[in-house]
Amino acid sequence: MTTPKVLVLRAPGTNCDHETKYAFELAGGQADRVHLNRVLENPALVEQYQIMCIPGGFSYGDDVAAGRIFANQLRSQLADVMHEFKNSDKLILGICNGFQVLIKSGLLLEDDAQGDPPATLCWNNHGLYEDRWVTLQNSTDKCVFLRGIQQVYLPIAHAEGKFVMRDQQVADQLESNQQLALRYVNSDGAPADGFPENPNGAQRNVAGVCDDSGRVFGLMPHPERFLDGTQHPRWTREGLQQEGDGVAIFRNAVEYFA
Repeated sequence: MTTPKVLVLRAPGTNCDHETKYAFELAGGQADRVHLNRVLENPALVEQYQIMCIPGGFSYGDDVAAGRIFANQLRSQLADVMHEFKNSDKLILGICNGFQVLIKSGLLLEDDAQGDPPATLCWNNHGLYEDRWVTLQNSTDKCVFLRGIQQVYLPIAHAEGKFVMRDQQVADQLESNQQLALRYVNSDGAPADGFPENPNGAQRNVAGVCDDSGRVFGLMPHPERFLDGTQHPRWTREGLQQEGDGVAIFRNAVEYFA
């Protein structure tokens, strides 16, 4: 199998880059942590990679809005490079803050002809930072990162994770196109019925979204925080899993290039 190279793109305030690098290496990839400034200095740097991941954290302190400044840099200074990467049969993953960056940069869901975004991520319904574990259901056959996955249990940690769509037409279009890829559900697999199963009030219980190709994926939960069975909050009571649920997401990305 060809070993893909992974660009873990970080910025000031990113704080999950080490774990994300480890996750891709655990899955068989070769990962590098690269600061955004290095890419701004030399945009051609991204050409050597097959996977790009924007990890979680609080880029630029979440000033203005979560992920906004990072997204604006991609949109205004690296747009050509990012779109060439996206259109070259490569993979892009955004985790938590990375999801916010992908949404607000237009890399995940493109703006319409008037320049209006189809969706965004905003403050949780209760207006607070939320840190808990959630059950998630795969609801698409399209997303590369979710292949072979039915349900996963992962932690979330965010204040601005509520996925909202511009209008009913956009929502129905994304739904019918299988882009609303990952949903909050209860422990029985039924759709979440409000808090805490849906921890932020996201429309249609959306926790993760993919683009039309299935090669660009953003999600609010943190798969890199559940790689080992001992990271499960109840492993001593429920038994030790061989590996954490998050590993499969990274393995799917690496094996795409097999």
